[in-house]
Amino acid sequence: MTTSASTHPAPQPTRKRVCIVGISGKLGQYLAAHALERGYEVVGVCRPKSVAKLEHFGDRITVIPGETSDRNVIERAVAGCAAVLTVLAPWGVRDYSSRTAQAVMDFAPTGARVVFSCGWHVRASAADTYSRRFLATVAIASWLAKLVRAVDIADQTRAAECIFASDTRWTLVRGSDLEEGESEGLPVWSSAVGSPILESNLTRRTDFALFMVEAITNDALIGQAPAIVGCRSESALVHASSVRTDLI
Repeated sequence: MTTSASTHPAPQPTRKRVCIVGISGKLGQYLAAHALERGYEVVGVCRPKSVAKLEHFGDRITVIPGETSDRNVIERAVAGCAAVLTVLAPWGVRDYSSRTAQAVMDFAPTGARVVFSCGWHVRASAADTYSRRFLATVAIASWLAKLVRAVDIADQTRAAECIFASDTRWTLVRGSDLEEGESEGLPVWSSAVGSPILESNLTRRTDFALFMVEAITNDALIGQAPAIVGCRSESALVHASSVRTDLI
């Protein structure tokens, strides 16, 4: 005799949906891969001309073509999402990063985790300290990029200010210089740029993405702007005893 339980199997739990804004870039594709590995349903936003870069994911992801700063596109993409992971790319001189961040915060479902990426140059508090060389490098790069109207690095700072002032469940992950390579594991972090643990200034790009995906389920990172570095970098190993591993 066949039981009703075997005839009508119990419904499977619905997978949580994650939106990746800027999914076609290198960091975005790593975000998608890590999210899929953890069983999330993935929907991504990227410029129409970049959709072809995502063909290797096949039907495992849903892609919504459009500018990430387009509020209508973002509203559609984040609907029903438990988390939104946003690559704050400072393209052009039309406030691309800040408009993208604002759209995400305006339309992300109530209670959703919103996790953003940026560089160390974004100051989160007075505890952040920078060398003269670092500040000079950022200033020169910003001037040259804006001169050719390619990138507006300062717009990431404006985006961050909007994020810090929001009442969303946000995390802003501030990355060091990035390199390709196999994962070394979850990066270590400090709440302040200038910490000795960050001196190596190098993280695997795939591990930057890993940190962002892990932040989805780590409520201790809500309202934090962690500055990260590779867990196998020299400075991380030297200062391992003082790293705040209890929070991630």
